[in-house]
Amino acid sequence: MQIQVIKSKIHRVTVTEARLDYIGSITIDRDLMDAANIVPGERVFIVDNNNGERFDTYAIAGERGSGVICLNGAAARKVQVGDIIIIMCYGIMTPDEARDFTPAVIFPDTETNRLT
Repeated sequence: MQIQVIKSKIHRVTVTEARLDYIGSITIDRDLMDAANIVPGERVFIVDNNNGERFDTYAIAGERGSGVICLNGAAARKVQVGDIIIIMCYGIMTPDEARDFTPAVIFPDTETNRLT
C-alpha cells in the first residue's frame, strides 16, 4: 500500500499578482521553490486563508529573490492580491517510508515573501 504524505509546504505567503489572461498555474519565487523542494511543473495544492478557497494547479518558477506569488489563469479568480495562502505538495510513499520522512516546510516573511 502507498499513502499520500505532505512533502513540501510554503506556509503563509502573500499573493502579489493574479493574472487571469495566463494559461494557468502559480508562479513562485524560485528561492522559495528550492527551499521547499518544489520543482517546476509539480502539482501544488493551495489554501487561501482569507476566503477559505482550496484548489490545485502546477508550479512555475519565478525570478529568484522577487517574492513573486502569482496565480495565473482560472486560479486567479480564487484569490485577491494581498491574500495569505499556503502552498503544499504531497508525495506518494509506503507507510514505512512515511514514518522516517521529513517534509520541507518553510516560513517566509509574509510582507516580502522572502526567507529570513
